[in-house]
Amino acid sequence: MTKENFLKGAAILGIAGIIVKILGAIYRIPLGNIITDEGLGYYQTSYPIYVLLLTISTSGFPTAIAKLVAEKRALGRYREAYKVFKTSFFIMATIGVITSVFIFFNSKFLAGNVIQNENAYYSFLALIPALLFVPIMATFRGYFQGRQTMLPTAISQIIEQLFRLIVGFSLAIYLLDYGIPQAAGGAAFGASAGAIAGTICIIIIFLTRRKKISADIERGLDDSVESSKIIIKRLLSIAIPITIGAAIVPIMDNIDVFIVMRRLRSIGYTQAEANSLFGQLGGFAKTLINFPQVFSLALAMSLVPAVSDAYARRNYAGIRKITRSGVRVTLLIGLPSALGLFILATPIMKLLYYKNDLQTLISSGQILQILSFSVIFLTLVQSLTAVLQGLGKPHIPVRNLVIGALVKLAATFILTGIPEINIKGAAIGTVIAYMTAAVLNFIEVKRHTKTSFNVVNVFLKPIFSVIVMTIVVWYSYGFMDSILGEKLATVASIGVGVIVYGIMLLILGAITSRDFELLPGGSKIAKLLKSVGLLRN
Repeated sequence: MTKENFLKGAAILGIAGIIVKILGAIYRIPLGNIITDEGLGYYQTSYPIYVLLLTISTSGFPTAIAKLVAEKRALGRYREAYKVFKTSFFIMATIGVITSVFIFFNSKFLAGNVIQNENAYYSFLALIPALLFVPIMATFRGYFQGRQTMLPTAISQIIEQLFRLIVGFSLAIYLLDYGIPQAAGGAAFGASAGAIAGTICIIIIFLTRRKKISADIERGLDDSVESSKIIIKRLLSIAIPITIGAAIVPIMDNIDVFIVMRRLRSIGYTQAEANSLFGQLGGFAKTLINFPQVFSLALAMSLVPAVSDAYARRNYAGIRKITRSGVRVTLLIGLPSALGLFILATPIMKLLYYKNDLQTLISSGQILQILSFSVIFLTLVQSLTAVLQGLGKPHIPVRNLVIGALVKLAATFILTGIPEINIKGAAIGTVIAYMTAAVLNFIEVKRHTKTSFNVVNVFLKPIFSVIVMTIVVWYSYGFMDSILGEKLATVASIGVGVIVYGIMLLILGAITSRDFELLPGGSKIAKLLKSVGLLRN
């Protein structure tokens, strides 16, 4: 595969991933106004378990399938490549049947006994079809990626997310008259509808290319074909380590599911009260934390090949330069996002989730204020993980996330059980978890790259810019609130913050043209800013 084709494929998947991420984040905001914090509590109770099961069944296998198919095809063994696909399809379909049957027969037990949130039963049931179809869809995606064709995966991802939004919203609105638990189940069924639509989409693409695939098989050089046993063994050897790494974040989310409801009930909250608080944490606050990740994930996707290329050429000076720039740009994204969410937490809640009562919005704002600091550490974890992956050391960030998850387990259990802290303990636990992983990753990156960081350029300039931005935003909101009203004042203050922060960065020289090059399309932006004298080299 040529470098140009590789970059084109990565760009296609990257763009699709960003679109899917944006659609997913947008989905939760109007949903919160339709089913309120109570409904989001039921929805969020089932969703992390669904994500964990899907991660286990789909994260490692598509990569393993793609790797084996690409290897076989590179050797001209097209018949073996297709057998990898057929064997994988059987495995993934079996996994899909097992997980969906498990949830079908254990939904009431999981909702009522394990999580102690009985009304989440409908949300569990609604996700059963997704558990069956997503593994099947993942098999086709892995096969196409192994054939170095990224467009089918990108198209199916976008179709899946669009159907999730359309069907989820429609059912949530339609079922609202039957009760909030049922409406939450309707919203959850959006994931199943998306999975079915995405699977149908990629199967249609597969059938349209069937002749070409058959022609490849016919011209294959392989007289004998590897046994299914050997193929399964190779698939598992690749898939299991990747799956373990990918499962860490869903496991952290499930820590909240399994612990928070029980701990809140143990300190005197009713099931309804505990469920509403959980909805505020997972449905309201965490949704807003996802928005900055759209940019940090784009940065991380750019860092991996950049570091990998420099490492392959043993360009250690280049690695250190990329690492410094990566950490600086990450802070330039994470710091203003965190402080902006912190200073305008309650106004943002009032702007986006206006159909909820004032007490709920104030409580959600307090949770968001705490959780906002996790943005700094989460974005750092993503970028530092990308650097370590580029160095060929993917096991290190996995280990550090496991340590972070264990820290979160202890912190959430202890803090949520304190009546004065309650649900905020889970938010604090999340911040501490990502802070732990970020610090450990930072230490490892410094150790393996021997990178030294200029404290003024990397840390002090972004921090000073953010402090100025935060002060201006706070006073501008207070000033405009009495003139424009809360909602318009919130929007205007965010705009003021963006402008002030950008100006401060340019004045202080905290961002350079080299930093822009790490972002998709950044070179064009840098060229434009340099032409008007606003950017240094």
